[in-house]
Amino acid sequence: MNFPLYTARRIYANQGGRQQVSRPAIRIATLGVAVGLAVMIISVCVVLGFKHTIRDKVVGFGSHITVADFMSLQTAEQYPIQMGDSMMNVLRKAPGVKHVQRFAMKQGILKTDEDFLGVILKGIGPEYDTTFIHQNMVEGSIPAFSDQKSQQKIVISKTMADKLNVKCGQKIFAYFINEQGVRTRRFTISGIYETNLKQFDDITCLTDLYTANRLNGWEPDQYSGAELSVSDFSHLNEVYVEIINRVNRTVDNYGGTYSSQTIVEMNPQIFSWLDLMDLNVWMILALMVAVAGVTIISGLLIIILERTQMIGILKALGARNRQIRHTFLWFAVFIIGKGLLIGNLLGLGLVALQKYTGIIQLDPSKYYVTTVPVETDIPIIFALNLATLLICVFVLIAPSYLISHIHPAKSMHYE
Repeated sequence: MNFPLYTARRIYANQGGRQQVSRPAIRIATLGVAVGLAVMIISVCVVLGFKHTIRDKVVGFGSHITVADFMSLQTAEQYPIQMGDSMMNVLRKAPGVKHVQRFAMKQGILKTDEDFLGVILKGIGPEYDTTFIHQNMVEGSIPAFSDQKSQQKIVISKTMADKLNVKCGQKIFAYFINEQGVRTRRFTISGIYETNLKQFDDITCLTDLYTANRLNGWEPDQYSGAELSVSDFSHLNEVYVEIINRVNRTVDNYGGTYSSQTIVEMNPQIFSWLDLMDLNVWMILALMVAVAGVTIISGLLIIILERTQMIGILKALGARNRQIRHTFLWFAVFIIGKGLLIGNLLGLGLVALQKYTGIIQLDPSKYYVTTVPVETDIPIIFALNLATLLICVFVLIAPSYLISHIHPAKSMHYE
């Protein structure tokens, strides 16, 4: 029989009687562990939700890796690059690449009778993955954009629609400037989207790839570049290195030089902001573990002082200091375990409430989302529970040595 474990169970099961001081101490220690773990779970779930939601929005507009002309990636000007079947096959066959899609960009002006707005027209073809835009549509639909003919349709953002005071189904004029002068197009607004990413919603329109190419005056196989999606974001750098080795610094048939950038390199401000959240989480985790550790230490010291007479009796009966210390450490494990259970119920309950009701709202102009996004990760939550248990037990080792200074003869007279 494990004597320390058996004794700890008996002590934990019998918390009534004259032990009036330790009962509130045990409750406070349990509550400290529970609140600390709940705050840690909520913090981790919120940060994971923020990082993945905002990352997916940015990737939705620009994919994971962009292959384009070297000058296009270094300046605001658009330089064409050849994206024929051979280069597309090279990109598709790269390890870790899930999807490849062509695109073409053209700067222009949308104009109504009362107002005008500078925009970037993004031409997309039939292979373009429009899942992200579909998820963020607020009105209308996305037409089947083509690379062979123009449908004279356009998808704009809600920000643009509000500024220009236009609605889905209306006609709108667009003006573009190239070497031949000013070119005019009359588009039909087929859809309106809203992602709450200001830098994209303010300027990005979608149309067919054929129209964007013709407006740029490029050859049929010349485009602004290609966007690549990877199978696993955590392996983005490895895939990027493979793309660099395969296409970077090679020259196409028109003299353009291939180059590439990741979504992180193209949007450093957003991803730096997301990385700062990790530091905040580590600070919160450290503070909450410290709170849980202090409360459990206080509770254990109170319990030891209140059980001084029992400790003296155990020593008189032949129990060693080590056995008695292990007894009270097991007792603390029971308290911590109950606190962890309550903390999981409280933390996961609040996370589920936010996930399914969106009760806490945010300003999308500052946070890019309308509600606080949350995401549960079972391995991380399990690791939080295990780390909290181990750290709390570890910090109790030193206070448990107080038992070694209790003298049997004096302690049996202790009241």
